[in-house]
Amino acid sequence: MWEAFTEWFLSLGKDYGVNPYIFGGIYVGAIPLFSLCIAWLVRNYRKGKSIVFPAFAATFFFLSAYIYLIIVGMNVPIWVYIAVVALVIFGAYSTLKKVRRQISEVDAEKADQGESS
Repeated sequence: MWEAFTEWFLSLGKDYGVNPYIFGGIYVGAIPLFSLCIAWLVRNYRKGKSIVFPAFAATFFFLSAYIYLIIVGMNVPIWVYIAVVALVIFGAYSTLKKVRRQISEVDAEKADQGESS
C-alpha cells in the first residue's frame, strides 16, 4: 500500500514538472524560517520598530513552496490552484489570528507595566 502511494505521488511530479522532493524540502525548510520571521515581527512590535520587513519575509516563506509550484509546474490542473488558494487563505487566517493574539499579549504586558510604574 505504501509503495503504491509513493509511486503515485512521485509520478505526479513527472506529470506536472514539479520535483516532489524539492517541493517538500522547500515546504518543510520554510517552516522554521517562517516561525523566526513571526518571532521577529512580534519582537519588532514590542520594541516599537517597523514590522513591514518581517511581515514580508514571513509571507515569502509561507508562500515559497507554492511559488515554486506556480513557476515550475506545467499543465497543473485548475483544482490544484484552487486547493493552493484555499490552503493559503486558511493559513493566512490562522497566522493572522496567532500574530494578533501575540500582539495582544504584548499590549497587555505593556499596559501592566504602565500600571506598575
